[in-house]
Amino acid sequence: MTQPARIALIKGDGIGVDVSDATMAIVQAACDKTGGCGFTVEETHAGAGYFAETGRDIEEDGEEKVGQADAIFLGAIGLPSIRHPDGTEISPHLRLRDRYQLYAGVRPVKAYPNAPQRLADPRAANIDMVILRESTEGLFYSAAVHNRAEVIGDTEVRDTLRITRATTEKLHHFGFRLAQKRKARGHSGRLTCVDKANVFTSMAFFRKIFDEVAAGYADVQTDYAYVDAQALNLIRNPWDYDVMVMENMFGDILSDLAGGLVGGMGMASCGEIGDETGLFQPAHGSAPDIMGQDKANPLAAILSGALMLEYLAEKTGNARFDDAAQRIDRAVQEGFEENALRPMEFGGDMGTVAVTRGVMDRL
Repeated sequence: MTQPARIALIKGDGIGVDVSDATMAIVQAACDKTGGCGFTVEETHAGAGYFAETGRDIEEDGEEKVGQADAIFLGAIGLPSIRHPDGTEISPHLRLRDRYQLYAGVRPVKAYPNAPQRLADPRAANIDMVILRESTEGLFYSAAVHNRAEVIGDTEVRDTLRITRATTEKLHHFGFRLAQKRKARGHSGRLTCVDKANVFTSMAFFRKIFDEVAAGYADVQTDYAYVDAQALNLIRNPWDYDVMVMENMFGDILSDLAGGLVGGMGMASCGEIGDETGLFQPAHGSAPDIMGQDKANPLAAILSGALMLEYLAEKTGNARFDDAAQRIDRAVQEGFEENALRPMEFGGDMGTVAVTRGVMDRL
């Protein structure tokens, strides 16, 4: 008998608890509809609140424990009032990215009917793209949690932007395979390399490796954009893009911009995938001002749960996980089409519980 897949759950801080509970309920219900995918969930405590209570940002042996799971689901981490003495946030999830080399940050961006569209052009209704953000190096190589910055007294700090061939090759291969997969599903399948190759040697190296990898994917159309021009493109004609691959900090910024085009961060799902495991989370923060008030939009987390199920299908070979993922995606799409999902985030009348129930009813 096949062993059930293991999901490590970190609810974290603020609305992370609310949206994690909603997601696990939806994931379970979707799997039940397929006849049962077979998975177990084990919770690990981590976050700013846990740090305030214990002096640790993740429970003892927590990093090892979550790495042994088949997938990790994270609600949200961080509280503005709880910081390290140097002012930086409590960020154990950044260590998890680094430790397990979760290099492929997948950020889908999709417009839904009856959800806010920030652009007046009617073509904005067709936005459906993916930002692929390298998640372990780039400028985040020097993130405070890694203690890699060079601090020169109280006069200067130097952060290193790191691009390695090994990681960048894997990232670009992932991007080309993702473009092929989306092309097979009816998308354009074009892959855009976003960089700053005209200014930085590291970015010229990033593009050089992109071109080398592209030679093995003749069926994928490619193009390039400097990151500043791409920021403009995402306002001017975002509907023309399908998959974009980029360095860590560029992806951090542009994925938030893109999320704003389709309603806000409450719709921004995220998967961070490595060779051995994947971490899935909504891209939004912990929003402690609305925690526990039934106001949070759980859809970013629920859609991240669908990404997790799709990943588990590939990892385990169990097609029921993919069936469950597609059921969730269809339920969200149909809910918006019927104007039956109206999150408070968009000025609607539905809180966390009601939105979750709206998705549940359409599974």
